[in-house]
Amino acid sequence: MISKEQFNKELDLIITNAIREDIGDGDHTSLSCIPADATGKAKLLVKDEGVIAGVEFAKMVFKYVDADLEVETLINDGETVKYGDVVFYVSGKSQSILMAERLVLNAMQRMSAIATKTKFFADLLEGTKTKVLDTRKTTPGIRALEKWAVKIGGGENHRFALYDMVMIKDNHIDFAGGITQAITKTKKYLAEKGLDIKIIVEARNLEEIKEILSNEGVYRILIDNFNYEDTRKAVELIGNTCLTESSGGINEKTIRKYAECGVDFISSGALTHSVYNLDLSLKAID
Repeated sequence: MISKEQFNKELDLIITNAIREDIGDGDHTSLSCIPADATGKAKLLVKDEGVIAGVEFAKMVFKYVDADLEVETLINDGETVKYGDVVFYVSGKSQSILMAERLVLNAMQRMSAIATKTKFFADLLEGTKTKVLDTRKTTPGIRALEKWAVKIGGGENHRFALYDMVMIKDNHIDFAGGITQAITKTKKYLAEKGLDIKIIVEARNLEEIKEILSNEGVYRILIDNFNYEDTRKAVELIGNTCLTESSGGINEKTIRKYAECGVDFISSGALTHSVYNLDLSLKAID
């Protein structure tokens, strides 16, 4: 994953672009019917059940829109919520609250859905050593939010993007002329560029596992679309040489069985690409 500093820059970019997209040259509805000096208070109301995520992001949005807005937090990121719960109160200029409302809700509904699904998967792995990983199968433009939500839900982050980790997959291997050629070329490139980033290599069968192991410098082997028996064999072959990751169509019915094969990680695109937003609303308080 990227550094905390770079991650925060990504969040700043998300907020800046989202506010630009949503407000443009002004929230003319609020500007036209609510006095500039009017103040008010609103609550973040839960109309669903799951794991709440995005509270800290919401605070960032409110601060960006109006530094004088005040947030009183009742429920923190990662806590379980139910219908009727109030997550926080926000108070200050009414126009400012309304300008921030849609971004806060869009982000928190999406993040909470991801955190809820991630916790569900993480709970299925309880008692094993296996951790659930996200992927790059995220919504364009808000990857930082979705990966943040995975962490809140108890999962782990895979690489953030193409630049912070090398992942040699089947197409790379085929275009490079083979596994050993791909690894050799990669290590040479990283040395020439002075890049200190980890290398993951995908294996499609046990013979490819053996060839990967004949090369040094591999951080993790991606055991892709293996059945249970071959996954166990792959883990045995790899031993402590490097870390292991299973992937490929693994779902809530199969994730536990793959974990019991002994892999260190299981990656799932479903954490971010197959979720339904948690129902939340921001309601003005009289």
